[in-house]
Amino acid sequence: MALLKFARKNDDVTDSPHLEAFLQGYSIEVMPRTAEKIEDFRDLLPKGTRVYVAHIEGTPIDDMVATAKRIKSEGYDVMPHFPARIIKDEATLADWIARYQGEADVKQALLLAGGVEKPHGDYHCSMQLLETGLFDKAGFTNLHVAGHPEVNKDIDPDGGRTNVNEALSWKQEFSKRTDAKMALATQFCFESGPVIEWADNLIAQGIDIPVHIGIAGPAKLQTMIKFAIACGVGPSLKVLQKRAKDVTKLLLPFEPNSILSELADHKAAHPEFNIEKVHFFPLGGIKTNATWAMTNGGSAAVPASQS
Repeated sequence: MALLKFARKNDDVTDSPHLEAFLQGYSIEVMPRTAEKIEDFRDLLPKGTRVYVAHIEGTPIDDMVATAKRIKSEGYDVMPHFPARIIKDEATLADWIARYQGEADVKQALLLAGGVEKPHGDYHCSMQLLETGLFDKAGFTNLHVAGHPEVNKDIDPDGGRTNVNEALSWKQEFSKRTDAKMALATQFCFESGPVIEWADNLIAQGIDIPVHIGIAGPAKLQTMIKFAIACGVGPSLKVLQKRAKDVTKLLLPFEPNSILSELADHKAAHPEFNIEKVHFFPLGGIKTNATWAMTNGGSAAVPASQS
């Protein structure tokens, strides 16, 4: 398959063994409608890549399960979203788990509140889903929950971190009583400094759940800003705003080279750093994101069909 190759800019070159190491085992997020556009994921993603399937309000569970089954059949680990606020009750949750397992051999889940303001039923947060015990009963091997490197005003309206920190402490205690491996899958952001500070503060708080840092894949600047605002990205949005003032870069795709190179270098210098994996949000398209990874990630991004 011939894929578009983005030319690298002089100020964004990231030929680095540190970056290659940091991208090993990266994951990526898709939706049923975006997955439909991909003829074969094996032409794009490394063998064994974890593929999150985002469950947006209004998406039928049939479409979610069918997407999970298709991606699993191509050799990938599938991690569907379980958004608490669109799950009506425990019977619905149990049915989703049974269908994912029975039809798509799913053993991993991302549990999150979801982007719905008013819950559709009994649940409003991921902790309530975990408390049901249904995922442990079903033998799920990996349970991921949301992490927030920047302040999330949906959780802490006052702009602080009181509620999110209390939730993290609860999840830390839960991680001790589940057999599943847990991780914090974060929202995307654009600056390495605040991410490093946040990750270090987790350790200081006694949170040792590994971090899978969210990174926005290459996209047009306008697209990136639109998604960043919609998803509540915080102070690091200024990176995009500064880029927008440079008219020579308005038509160029915004790529994650800088933040990833800086995080990779930090990881190389501090092996104990608790960011374990990179999780891509392919805002500019799955093919575009995979192509960027192939261009910059060396052995970390060789597609299954070429390995």
